[in-house]
Amino acid sequence: MSGASSPSACQKSEAIKFAYWVPNVSGGLVISKVEQRTSWDIDYNRKLAQIAEASGFEYALTQIRFTAGYGAEYQHESVSFSHALLAATEKLNVIAAILPGPWHPAVVAKQIASISWYTGGRLAVNIVSGWFRGEFQAIGEHWLDHDERYRRSEEFIRVLRGVWSQDNFNFAGDFYRFRDYTLRPKPVRPPEIFQGGSSRAARDMAARVSDWYFTNGNTVDGVRKQVDDIRAKAAQSGHEVKIGVNAFAIVRDTADEARGALNDILANADPDAVRAFHHEVQNAGAASPEREGNWAKSSFEDLVQYNDGFKTNLIGAPEEVARRILELKAVGVDLILLGFLHFQEEVEFFGQRVIPLVRALEAEEARAAA
Repeated sequence: MSGASSPSACQKSEAIKFAYWVPNVSGGLVISKVEQRTSWDIDYNRKLAQIAEASGFEYALTQIRFTAGYGAEYQHESVSFSHALLAATEKLNVIAAILPGPWHPAVVAKQIASISWYTGGRLAVNIVSGWFRGEFQAIGEHWLDHDERYRRSEEFIRVLRGVWSQDNFNFAGDFYRFRDYTLRPKPVRPPEIFQGGSSRAARDMAARVSDWYFTNGNTVDGVRKQVDDIRAKAAQSGHEVKIGVNAFAIVRDTADEARGALNDILANADPDAVRAFHHEVQNAGAASPEREGNWAKSSFEDLVQYNDGFKTNLIGAPEEVARRILELKAVGVDLILLGFLHFQEEVEFFGQRVIPLVRALEAEEARAAA
């Protein structure tokens, strides 16, 4: 693989993909008292999935939380919710968030394999190594140190791949052990495996075992550095990993309207809830040996959106947002994971006004390259 610091010709020619955060957790995607015409219930989310599918979105990511807090007082479980969305759609791929510790890989492997058969292989998993210590304490799960959490997640992924592809599977790790285990039926096709994180341990794990790496929101230069780092490491081990970046999209007819909507979100932020979230995630971000984990350098304003989505700056009129998406693609991003204030209407607007512009810009670049 020559030139690990830039995307391959194949990656450049592929259309960038779009995903959205599934609001299966109450409170929306910002810690603010601003109006959010978004609901966590299943009827709203079935309709949202259908709108997203019709609007050009290829993936949806369900969230996993086990305890209430920070405005997220109610949560539907991710795997069952993902199944419900798959049953309501025909093409959309749904990514179920999985938290090692509460879940055992044998249970996950069987759940995902069965749902794969029900839905034509459209279910993927996002392995969440864990950031919320209080959540683990509340349910009596042992809390591991930062890098140990990623070692467990890597074993979890290696077990999933083995169980899904081999009969008489054997594994002897520090966290999981299997002896002559055979799962049948296996998934219709190998489920895609996503993971997140910004620390050295997270990036190295992605470079070894994951299909996709999600990073928190960041500037184009910040994303470039992460992409270059992960792809160089992946090339050393003969592995390929695709990159997704989190973004909170505020797209309006004019840039002034979009900036006004952002200002409203920040002006109505819930300071106590943001500070409580800030305390938890700053501990998590600073827990990595190099103190570079997710949220390690996030400001109060950044944390009003859970995953630093404002930093990606997809805020403005459709034309400027489309151009910024192409800038992210140019540094190696394969997928944009989007949050919105009013999900149903804004997913549809994004599909009508932004995605066609992105496709036109991609076609223009392809013609210029040819």
